[in-house]
Amino acid sequence: MQKQRTFKEYRQIDLTILAFILVVCEFLTVKAANTWFPGQPYTVSVAAAVTSIVYMRWGWWGCFHAFLAGTAFCMASGAMLQSYLIYCIGNMLSVLAVPLLLKIGKERARTGMFGKVFPLLVLLLMQTGRALAALVLKASPQSVIGFYTTDSISMLFTFIVVWIAGRLDGVYEDQRHYLLRLSAKEKAEKGGSQ
Repeated sequence: MQKQRTFKEYRQIDLTILAFILVVCEFLTVKAANTWFPGQPYTVSVAAAVTSIVYMRWGWWGCFHAFLAGTAFCMASGAMLQSYLIYCIGNMLSVLAVPLLLKIGKERARTGMFGKVFPLLVLLLMQTGRALAALVLKASPQSVIGFYTTDSISMLFTFIVVWIAGRLDGVYEDQRHYLLRLSAKEKAEKGGSQ
């Protein structure tokens, strides 16, 4: 008989897989941009998209992925310590979106309009966090505008990735809700086949 995983084990595996996807995708997008489009002022990042999905699936746990996204971006860019502080700590401001998500309710947010706006809020909070961190580290107010303008393509990218995730069963859904829904469906199918 096969041993069933506990909810905690399932969460740990899921968070690890999403972290791996985040790091690989972030690393590849930065390397591709630096190789193929080195002079372009725009960047594309999966940070907000993946972090939004993790917030929807697991709530507060997504703040680790926000931090990890900043780390992966800086490592791939060959950044200095100051950039690590700006991106890692700045990205974590996105955790302020979670109380709003919980207040609205994940299922209601997921199926309603807020589920479409939520990832954009996460990205905006990440950009604002980076800008605030840069200002604390004595950057000029004019230079922090770049955190919004250079990341504008990421807004479209984030929206598309989360929209696709929302169309896939269980991907952009609270995982406790998803597992309970699957269990109820299996019981209904077993009951109907008898």
